[in-house]
Amino acid sequence: MARSGENLKMVRKLAVVAAGMFGFGYALVPVYKHICEITGINVLALGEKEVPGGSTAKANTQIDTSRTITVEFDANAHGPWIFKPALTTLQVHPGQLATVMYEFQNVQDRRMSAQAIPSYAPREAGPHFNKIECFCFQQYTLDPGEKKQWPVVFVIDPKLPRDVKTITLSYTFFEVGGKVPAPPQAAATQPTEARS
Repeated sequence: MARSGENLKMVRKLAVVAAGMFGFGYALVPVYKHICEITGINVLALGEKEVPGGSTAKANTQIDTSRTITVEFDANAHGPWIFKPALTTLQVHPGQLATVMYEFQNVQDRRMSAQAIPSYAPREAGPHFNKIECFCFQQYTLDPGEKKQWPVVFVIDPKLPRDVKTITLSYTFFEVGGKVPAPPQAAATQPTEARS
């Protein structure tokens, strides 16, 4: 009997702990929203206090709509494959997020690994051209005939000099670890022994 009473007491304690955990988890969302609202850490609390009928999405204040930059896309392939941008030009405002796809096809009859290296013109545009996602960050392996599309997601820093109106983003796509011919071997010369 004493053991049964102890078990019942333990079950009650566990039920209180489980109820407390459930209550704590349930209260966490409003508490978190309130903390975020007070500290301004997150935008979770936005939307409830917006003007009725108005948009709840905040405008990106980092976009400089007073300027338009023309971005030209170029692709150079060093090898027997097809590599090209889906668009040749795009008009963007500094601070605006933009995406352009690049297409690649291995037209060889063997697997290959390749990587792209970017370059910018004019040169001073390079530090202001911020790539968030780019296929140039890693190497790719493609099977014979395989086609892929890869994105370049970028933002042009509003601190780009005002005299720059056009930026050319050029990629050179080259094979990595490909078949490299061996260096030519020099004719082996053997010393002749002097005769006495």
